[in-house]
Amino acid sequence: MVPADWTEEKSEIASARTGDAMQAMAAFIAASDLRPGDRLPPERRLVDELSVGRSTIREVIRHWQALGVVESRQGSGTYLLRRITPETMHVPLAIEARRSGLLQMLEVRRGLEVEASALAASRCQAGALRIIEDRLDAMEAVHLEKGCAGPEDLAFHLSIYEACGNPLFGQLLSQMRESVSALFALSDLRVDFAARSFPFHRTLFNAIAIGNAEAARVETLKILAIVEEDIKDMLR
Repeated sequence: MVPADWTEEKSEIASARTGDAMQAMAAFIAASDLRPGDRLPPERRLVDELSVGRSTIREVIRHWQALGVVESRQGSGTYLLRRITPETMHVPLAIEARRSGLLQMLEVRRGLEVEASALAASRCQAGALRIIEDRLDAMEAVHLEKGCAGPEDLAFHLSIYEACGNPLFGQLLSQMRESVSALFALSDLRVDFAARSFPFHRTLFNAIAIGNAEAARVETLKILAIVEEDIKDMLR
């Protein structure tokens, strides 16, 4: 049962943006005394309690899934995996969404992604491999239709992070979420942004599928090298 003093905090949350909504949702969970293993309230109730839109609630849930804070179970709901309070919230890294910031982010991403791909090749289970392939198929379909695939491309790379067996990789990528989103949004400015890298997504998947960690590293580097070239070309 939610404590009475929660009502006093509710009015302060009404105008919250996504980042503030994340803090507000953490406060609500703490006030509700939800513990690991407990199911979160339905989406509709969270919308009413926090006075924010459904899309904001879903964005918070996606962020927490990447951090390993919650788990969504099909047909059952979303469950808390770790105790959370406003004081334990994850703070994103401050990265400038300009040429220098994007290139700096790419340097960090290169270190993370190359190793995540190698680990996925070494550890990927059959179920995770199917998810990677499904997301690759979706990405390729959109690319064939539109010439680019921003969200689908990101989903493919996230599935590799998820398959590597180390949740810290996903958490670190989530810290760069805003800058990563800005990077993939470049396809809105130039349809063929990083289009030359798309064949290497399939060869990366093939390397992971056969368990070849070194080949997975090489194919990941090919993808990121093209991304870097196109950033420099677009944002001179």
